[in-house]
Amino acid sequence: MTPSLSHTTPVLVTGASGYIASWLVRYLLEDGYTVHATVRDPNRQESIKHLLNIAEGLPGTLKLFAADLLKQGSFDQAMQGCEIVMHTASPFLLEGFSDAQQALVRPAVEGTRHVLEAANRTQSVRRVVLTSSVAAIYGDNIDARDLPDNRLDERHWNTSSSVHHNPYQYSKVAAEQEAWRLQKLQDRWDLVTVNPGMVFGPALTTLSQSASIDTLISMGDGRLRTGVPDLSYGIVDVRDVARAHMLAAFTPQASGRYLLVAGETSMLDMAKVLRSHFGNRYPFPRMVVPKPLVWLFGPLMGPVTRTFISANVGHPIRFDHRRSLELGIRYHDIHQTLQEHFQQIIDDGLLKQK
Repeated sequence: MTPSLSHTTPVLVTGASGYIASWLVRYLLEDGYTVHATVRDPNRQESIKHLLNIAEGLPGTLKLFAADLLKQGSFDQAMQGCEIVMHTASPFLLEGFSDAQQALVRPAVEGTRHVLEAANRTQSVRRVVLTSSVAAIYGDNIDARDLPDNRLDERHWNTSSSVHHNPYQYSKVAAEQEAWRLQKLQDRWDLVTVNPGMVFGPALTTLSQSASIDTLISMGDGRLRTGVPDLSYGIVDVRDVARAHMLAAFTPQASGRYLLVAGETSMLDMAKVLRSHFGNRYPFPRMVVPKPLVWLFGPLMGPVTRTFISANVGHPIRFDHRRSLELGIRYHDIHQTLQEHFQQIIDDGLLKQK
């Protein structure tokens, strides 16, 4: 189904204060849209101040709504009159919880269900764009071992994660599968998913939380000065992810899943990129730690298991992003993305020079 989409009706963005969503709100407002933005608490100035600042002077209109992923009917008011729903809200936790089902999986799946059930009740909705993840495509690097050139694309699904192993990744695949299940039960609105790799790039708020920020801080604060594991992943600029949402929403023929990866990098290559730009002001790692040592000492240094180390360290992985190019994405250079993001971390006071 190819919906007839209006550029004059409001657009709903859930989780609007988030890392990706903030850029999305900015681009929508720049293009003159009315944005219905849901946040947990519109009265919490600390979390919404950057959205209000973004809206100043832009041609679009920002309207804030309170919504809770776990509360049925929570998104109904914000969705009224919208033809496009962009569901970006999802829990992001990699550690610090005791029950992964309650902390990650339940809010991701139930939140998606509540948003899409609201779409079923809202007659104006024609398309839902879901912020999924490359984690819904694969769980561990070893998943690509038997693929030609170790290369993943939109046809693949993460079947290796569970609530006990890579629970965050499992929450993303469970939420996306729930979305496709609900979409197939009706024929008024269609679904397009955006599946980004590890997202880097400048944030519009200092409150952003992401694995990419933690990775860059660890690169520069000395924790990894003795070396890094042979670990590779696909990365993408946050601005490209936001643009992909726009294209997925307003390109009538857009459909299915879109894998967003600008390129692959290893942790050591990332350190080399940062050193080439920032020199020796920070103790960037210079060597790869042999896998047996990572396996032996890794679990003592943070929330990483030997199962994860065995299934990811030393296993190459690549991505086929041709479908996103056909959608119209033009990727930032990953070196530029890393440099700009690291500079912002410095500017925000999260790192100090030696």
